Amino acid sequence: MSYAPDGQQYQPYRPQGQTPQPPYGDQYGQPYGQQPYEAGGAQQPPHGRPQPPYGQQPQYEYEPQDHHEPPRPKSRGRRWVIVGATVLALAGISALVMNHFEIPPFTDKGSAVSFGQQPAGGGGKKNDAPQQPANSKMLMPTGPAADFKNSMTLPDGTHVAVTTLDGKKSGFKGKVWVWAPKEYNDPKFAKSGFPVMIALPGGAGYPSNYWMGTDLGLQTSISKWYAEGKSKPFILAMPVLNPAPDDKGIYWDGSDIPGQPKMGTWLTEDVPDLMKANFRTVKSRDGWAFMGSSTGGFAGLKAVLKHPDKFKAVIASGPDIVPDSSLWKGHEKEKAENNPEVLAKQLIDSKGPDVYLAFQVGDSENNKKTLPDVQKFIATYGNKGPVHAELRVIKGGQHNAKTYVPNMGEGPVQFISKVMEGPVE
Repeated sequence: MSYAPDGQQYQPYRPQGQTPQPPYGDQYGQPYGQQPYEAGGAQQPPHGRPQPPYGQQPQYEYEPQDHHEPPRPKSRGRRWVIVGATVLALAGISALVMNHFEIPPFTDKGSAVSFGQQPAGGGGKKNDAPQQPANSKMLMPTGPAADFKNSMTLPDGTHVAVTTLDGKKSGFKGKVWVWAPKEYNDPKFAKSGFPVMIALPGGAGYPSNYWMGTDLGLQTSISKWYAEGKSKPFILAMPVLNPAPDDKGIYWDGSDIPGQPKMGTWLTEDVPDLMKANFRTVKSRDGWAFMGSSTGGFAGLKAVLKHPDKFKAVIASGPDIVPDSSLWKGHEKEKAENNPEVLAKQLIDSKGPDVYLAFQVGDSENNKKTLPDVQKFIATYGNKGPVHAELRVIKGGQHNAKTYVPNMGEGPVQFISKVMEGPVE
C-alpha cells in the first residue's frame, strides 16, 4: 500500500472528469453484440462483425485487439532479476537480524582472541614468541594463556575480550574484560612492553564492568589521545568490582573486609597477574595505573596509596574519600588500613615512592560533599612529599561516566602519562 497523507488509501490518478471504461465495451462504450447493423438495419451478427453480401469474399482488415485480451507475460530474464533481487534483500535482512542476535557466522562475538599469544590449549612451539632481551624494561607474557573470548570488535579491528579469572591469591572467581590498542600488534612494537590501566566502574560493578562497553568511548578515546600525544597507549583491564550485586545497599569498597571475598587482593594481585600472563607489560610500577568512577575511583585511589610499590598513578573521578561500606562494622582496625586519608599520611611520613593522583569532579554532582571532600583531601595531603595531586573541576559536570571520559583527555590522562613509561623494550 502506498503512503497517502491523513490516512487516506492510495487512489490511482485520473484526469478530472474522466470515468473508468467498462471492461467489455467497444470504443463507443456499448457491449459487444448490441450495436445496430448499419447495412439495411439488420441485426448485427455475433461478435458485432458485419457479413458481406452473398457471393462476395469477406474483406479482412486490421482490427484492434479486444480490451480484455490477457496481458503479455513478463520476460523470463526480468523474472529472474526480480527473484534474484528479492533473495538478496531477504539475505541482507537475515544477516542483520542474525548479527543483532549474535548468531555465528554473522558475528565474531565469542571467537577466541589470543592478543598475539598462543591461545589456551594451543599447540604452538614454545619459542614462537620473541625472546625477552637481557636487562629489558619489558616483561614478556609469563603464561599460562587465558581463554579469552571476543566480546566486541571495534571499528579499528581491536577487540574487547573477556575471560573468567579464578583468582589464586584472593580465592575469588569473576570476569575480566581486556583491550589492547592497535599499536600492540604493530610490528614496530613487537618487542615492547605496554602500560596497563585497571579501569573500575561505579555502582555495583557486577556482573559486568561498564567500561567494557564501547558506548562510553574509553577505548577509542585512549587511541585518540595517544595519537594526539596526550596519553600512553594503555592496555585496559576491566574486572568486576564487587562479588555480587549491591541491590541491598551492600558493597565491598574494593577491599579485603574480614569474612568477605577478598576484593582488594583480587584487584591488586590477581588481575595484574592475569595481565602479566597474557600481555607484554612494563616490569616496573611505572607502567601500572588505576582509573575509576565513584566507588571505582575510591578503590583505585586506595589501591595506589596502599601499594605504591606496584602502582604509580590513578585517575579518580567523583570518588569517595573514606571507606563507608556497612560490612566494615566491627572491623575498625582493618577499615583504617583501607582509608586513603590514613594511607596518604603514612606514605608522606615514610617518604615512600612517589604517587600521582589525578582527580576530576563535576560541580553539579548529586552528592554535594564530593567536591569539597576531594578539595580537603588535596589541601591536607596533596603535593606533600611523595603525594602529587591535581584536580580538574568539570563545569556543569554530573556524577556519571559520560561526564568523566571526555574530560580525562583535558588534564588527568596527561598528568599521569607524563610520569609513566611505555612502550618500553
